[in-house]
Amino acid sequence: MWSMAQIDVAIIGGGAAGYFSAITASNHANGKIVIYEKSNKVLQKVKVSGGGRCNVTHACFEQKELVKNYPRGEKELLGPFHTFMTFDTITWFEEHGVQLKTEEDGRMFPVTDSSQTIIDCFEREIKKYGIQVELNKGLVDLNPDRDGILLAFSDGLVVKANKVIVCTGSNERMWELLRKKNIDVVDPVPSLFTFNYKNKLFNGLMGLSLPNAHIKICGTGFEAYGPLLFTHWGFSGPAILRLSAWAAKELAEKNYMFEIEIDFTGIQDPEQITHDFMVLRTHNASKTCKNVRLPYIPSRLWEALCIDAHISEKRLADLTRDEINSFIKKLAAFRAQINGKSTFKEEFVTCGGVDLKEVNMKTMECKKIPGLYFAGECLNIDAVTGGFNFQAAWTTGFIAGQGG
Repeated sequence: MWSMAQIDVAIIGGGAAGYFSAITASNHANGKIVIYEKSNKVLQKVKVSGGGRCNVTHACFEQKELVKNYPRGEKELLGPFHTFMTFDTITWFEEHGVQLKTEEDGRMFPVTDSSQTIIDCFEREIKKYGIQVELNKGLVDLNPDRDGILLAFSDGLVVKANKVIVCTGSNERMWELLRKKNIDVVDPVPSLFTFNYKNKLFNGLMGLSLPNAHIKICGTGFEAYGPLLFTHWGFSGPAILRLSAWAAKELAEKNYMFEIEIDFTGIQDPEQITHDFMVLRTHNASKTCKNVRLPYIPSRLWEALCIDAHISEKRLADLTRDEINSFIKKLAAFRAQINGKSTFKEEFVTCGGVDLKEVNMKTMECKKIPGLYFAGECLNIDAVTGGFNFQAAWTTGFIAGQGG
């Protein structure tokens, strides 16, 4: 243990951005680089990302398209993505012994389908460059000094660093410390969460996925189109997660009590759905409603909606015009009252963090405290699901590691 040791670069946080910053800094630093992690484990989000496969990035190679996946940071990330973006990420990992593959939805994973591949890569690199990792080192204070920044840790350790890169993710204590240093922090709220909805009619639908649902948050302009997953607590899937990201602040203000409208067909054309249903009715007039269905509605969902419309045992020929209209509305504009959210604790993402107005986005340096840099989720940057949050971590980590 040092007593007022002078080091070149201190990395606060042993996550994805922290490791990437440290490895990048190794090519620019003139002295010792140390990663300080408050817990006894490092790279935890990397480990659990993508169900343990690590969704490294997304196969989007145009900067102007890539930034559209960031509800917070869209405008500010355009410049940084010209410095380091998807192609650079792929190249970096290939040069460091990790081959990536692209799946149908654009998500990119190591060909091993194991997050351990990414962890092993990072551990090899920090060992190669002599980067030190100190565990159980929670930062409690930082103060600019004439020739660096003084760092005080929870165990009494005090270090002076020429450069400090904060990569602490969604850490309320770090944000509070930064506020005390007159650095503006946007109050954090959850992002990337699922919607809680209880309807006994849907109890048998757990695990059912619709490829092309269209979902709106009633009374707002927020909507999303894509896969919808039924869960035992409600609704999930890419469309829901995308909505949760873009509407994160508004849904927090509503205390996660709101109504959504779902087009289960994905067609987004009630007249077409009506036409299809009338054709189905003509060719199956003598059959009961629950026993025939439109091809783009799964049988389990069809039956649940028939029960909800009270037409399950009726023959198609016997349906009244009002019953037909009511049922089509359930197919194309089902209303569901959401009562809360569920988050994946290991992959928790927040909307909020260090206000980007406080940061020189060309270098990731704090405008108010020279020598202090930021990278990763501690910034007010977040993205929809699909590898975009990690891409922001690599980009900001790379720039912060180079800067200064």
